[in-house]
Amino acid sequence: MSPTPSARSRLRRALLAWYDAHARDLPWRRTRDPYAIWIAEVMLQQTRVETVIPYWERFLAQWPDAEALAGAPLDDVLAAWSGLGYYRRARLLHQGARHVAEAHGGALPADTGALRAIPGVGAYTTGAIASQAFDLPAALVDGNVARVLARVFAIEDDPKKGKGLARAWRLAEELVDRERPGAWNNALMELGATVCVPREPRCGQCPIRAACAAKREGRTHELPVVSEKPVRPRVREIAAVLRVRGGDESARVLVRRAPHGLFAGLWEPPRVSARDRHAARAELEATLGVKVRFDEAPARQVEHVLTHRHLEIAVHQGVVDRPPTAIASNAAWDAVEVVRPRDLDRRGVSTLARKLLAARRRG
Repeated sequence: MSPTPSARSRLRRALLAWYDAHARDLPWRRTRDPYAIWIAEVMLQQTRVETVIPYWERFLAQWPDAEALAGAPLDDVLAAWSGLGYYRRARLLHQGARHVAEAHGGALPADTGALRAIPGVGAYTTGAIASQAFDLPAALVDGNVARVLARVFAIEDDPKKGKGLARAWRLAEELVDRERPGAWNNALMELGATVCVPREPRCGQCPIRAACAAKREGRTHELPVVSEKPVRPRVREIAAVLRVRGGDESARVLVRRAPHGLFAGLWEPPRVSARDRHAARAELEATLGVKVRFDEAPARQVEHVLTHRHLEIAVHQGVVDRPPTAIASNAAWDAVEVVRPRDLDRRGVSTLARKLLAARRRG
């Protein structure tokens, strides 16, 4: 059931008053620049606020507008993103900036349809930019908003998928405040992030608890409904941390993943899905075009959990007879270089790659 006009009005007044008094002072809330808001919203997807703040500040200092970002090499963008994870966000952001530069002269459009046409900008990001930068009455639903709406209106399906998500969006669109849409959307997100939290909601601090069905029915721990997560398959790989015989002892052979799939465009020690170290060595020699010798020390084990898989990686250290200069026909990689530690920060290197390198440095 949809809230009545009077119920919507009471809800808005209560939540906006609370937000005005209790909102965290976050840097992207001090600007109306749609580009700066866009960068923040993309970084905040599946990443904690305190982690994002320094990345956001450095990113804007390096590329202050969409045209600057559009003209940047993708390698530089991935390097600036290193440590934030979910690198597909950075690649789509770069594509999106090029679209904005070409189609809109470098300025994000004040139109929800045009915003949605930007690569990587979905319904949530459209609502965030439109409402916060342009005062357009555009709704949004993220994890925090979905949780608040599921509890307040007793959504009986998982609000992150299917029917539950559709209902959450309908409610968000009905509730969005026409006079202060950006503040309203931020208030919903703030409530979910700081009060209506997943496991132990702070109902005593909630400004809209009187309207909350979950509170009224004693169901705050039952709602939102959470679908059972699929089991992550375990994937076993072998990684090689390789130095060049007679070369810089600290430098390591890194390969760049091809521009598609997982870890696309990022640099890492080569890793393969071989059955054992002998098969891994043969595959590496065929791909890199150099002789590879693994040290006799036993492999170190590294585990890395991704959204859809659990990686178990045996890390071997070794040497190559000369610097590899080209990649043989291999869909996984498109470049190879010998890289010194001090040069790692100038290229996109994933957290996993740093874990692999660190595992062998301890050996």
